[in-house]
Amino acid sequence: MNTLIGLLIIAVGSFGQSSSYVPINKVKGWSWENFWLVQGIFAWLVFPLLGALLAIPVDGSLIELWGAGGALPAIIYGVLWGVGGLTFGLSMRYLGVALGQSIALGTCAGFGTLFPALFAGKDLLHGDGLMLLIGVCITLAGIAIIGYAGSLRSRNMSEEEKKAAVKDFALTKGLLVALLAGVMSACFALGLDAGTPIKEAALAGGVAPLYAGLPVIFLVTLGGFCTNAAYCIQQNIKNRTGKEYLSVSGDVLVNNVLFCALAGVLWYSQFFGLEMGKSFLGGSPILLAFSWSILMSLNVTFSNVWGILLKEWKGCGSRTIGVLILGLAVLIASIIVVAMAQA
Repeated sequence: MNTLIGLLIIAVGSFGQSSSYVPINKVKGWSWENFWLVQGIFAWLVFPLLGALLAIPVDGSLIELWGAGGALPAIIYGVLWGVGGLTFGLSMRYLGVALGQSIALGTCAGFGTLFPALFAGKDLLHGDGLMLLIGVCITLAGIAIIGYAGSLRSRNMSEEEKKAAVKDFALTKGLLVALLAGVMSACFALGLDAGTPIKEAALAGGVAPLYAGLPVIFLVTLGGFCTNAAYCIQQNIKNRTGKEYLSVSGDVLVNNVLFCALAGVLWYSQFFGLEMGKSFLGGSPILLAFSWSILMSLNVTFSNVWGILLKEWKGCGSRTIGVLILGLAVLIASIIVVAMAQA
């Protein structure tokens, strides 16, 4: 029962993340870098800090927790993850919600699951390590199938249809950006792993397991915010878009800030849910190690559901849709296989 509860919590957070790019369409009068910076303030600073406050021990403080060890590596990994987060947003711009998230998150799932295991010295060719490797391989197979569906979509659509579905659609550029985003985004998992002493200190201080990992998330997202803020400000200067923040009317400004806040809390919900869900998976070591891949697989699944609802796959033939559904089924199968192995 605990395993099921943990997976459901992760799924709820995943649905929130997959929905976080929908509010983009509601932001008016701002360039991409303006939206990305403001939503980042909420996604990577405000809500992670509020979450971290839930993990303060009695008679303790966040500063004391962060002093337990691992804070600096977590921030550094966050800076590297920020490159992935930045290019992740660009992959949405060039490929759309469905295909962009599929490629980026699939790559992130594989590297983000295997890197911590390798750094911990786990043998991936025997026992639990082999099962972890098999699960990741199935996940990557599902991503590859979805990527193929994306290539079929591109092949069968006219330039006008591509632009109608995704304004700045560019397949080759988008694929390269999405792959880079996936590799660098895996650093988030390494940041969480580096902050283990902080999580252990929170637990020792009487913090509930549901919240103990939240202070580490803030450190990783803080590093990521620095990377993204530097890029967005540079783009503001280069494109002279900085004036857009306040040049819109009062009503539009309120609208934009509210939708950026909505995007931010939806994005943050994936890691809030991941940490809460992992607290229920302690009895399943492989599922616990595979939890990152589970989150990414569910993100891909839900993002493609949004892609269908947003008509990004409109005009595609039955073969393309069939390949897409097959890829999603394989992703779900990766979770089921690992879960059954732990039963």
